[in-house]
Amino acid sequence: MQKRFFLHAIALATVAFTATATLAQDNTFKIGLILPMTGQQATTGRQIEAAARLYMAQNGDTVAGKKIQLIVKDDTSLPDATRRLAQELVVNDKVNVLAGFGITPSALATAPIATQSKTPMVVMAAATSSITQASPYIVRTSFTLPQASVALADWAPKNGIKKVVTLVSDYGPGIDAEKYFKERLIFNGGQVTEALRVPLRGPDFAPFLQKVRDAKPDALFVFVPSGAGAAVMKQFAERGLDKAGIKLIGTGDVTDDDQLNDMGDVAVGVVTSHHYSAAHPSAMNKKFVEAFSKANKGLRPNFMAVGGYDGMRVIYEALKTSKGQGGGDALLAGMKGQIFESPRGKMFIDAQTRDVVQDIYLRKVEKKDGQLYNVEFDVIKDVKDPGKAK
Repeated sequence: MQKRFFLHAIALATVAFTATATLAQDNTFKIGLILPMTGQQATTGRQIEAAARLYMAQNGDTVAGKKIQLIVKDDTSLPDATRRLAQELVVNDKVNVLAGFGITPSALATAPIATQSKTPMVVMAAATSSITQASPYIVRTSFTLPQASVALADWAPKNGIKKVVTLVSDYGPGIDAEKYFKERLIFNGGQVTEALRVPLRGPDFAPFLQKVRDAKPDALFVFVPSGAGAAVMKQFAERGLDKAGIKLIGTGDVTDDDQLNDMGDVAVGVVTSHHYSAAHPSAMNKKFVEAFSKANKGLRPNFMAVGGYDGMRVIYEALKTSKGQGGGDALLAGMKGQIFESPRGKMFIDAQTRDVVQDIYLRKVEKKDGQLYNVEFDVIKDVKDPGKAK
């Protein structure tokens, strides 16, 4: 009799424990953040994770009755690793949202998993135009290369730059940057005399820059992923392109805020177009830069950080809108059409394309108080991705 009572008590305890565990599971909202934390794009991972944690510190870790849990995984920018990690996060960890994605191939590798599992996927970094078309569950809070490239191609011919050589990393975003810059420059009466593509992995820019020097264009237009700008700038100076009167222009990746102070005076005067600068003069951005720097031993936030920060905002607000339901379709509906003030300025998530619409700024590198900054001097408002505008 005692034995039967004992076994009955164990059974009840097991049921109670399982119910408690299930309840705990139900009250946790999991975000699987897949980022390159090591390897060539490690600065991207560092910036996005720091920004996501800052957002949580400022806005609490409980939303609509759910405890937010951030699960960070390092994919080292290898798409096969990204796919495997995404699968594990969805199947084993049962995450409610997938987020991060440092480079385009990683985002594209994960898209089918997001579609099959109906898991919203917030792209905080990767910038090829077509990414949001790879799955109906993808929402982007970073930018697209066509957005940034077209603005610069409008500016250049008005400022004495007619003949340009383009130099891009040979993968999705680079090909987008080359294509949209060239099309718009030709439309505006300029010409691209040569289009150079550099391997994404282990790039050596020196031989390409020698070709540019020999071609003697008015300017060199550059796109390289976040983290590679310093190498370009160093070799640009070493090859004497600045002394030869060749201007360096590009998308904001090349004068990345995270590395800008290490580039030296060769960067002064470089004109870029982008959606975010740590020097953006709004009150909200000044607070963001100060808080980010304080939380990360003086680190300056870059455009990757703002993609992560705003991505967390989009997730939090969607969870509020869905009243904590957490189902994929309800969350996705809550993400579409969000309009808000970001440290970058006003932005919104287009409900049809699920892509970011934002202001694009023209900036020039200037030295202020011994530090280099991308200082904005013009703005194009509410820029949709030109890759989808047709």
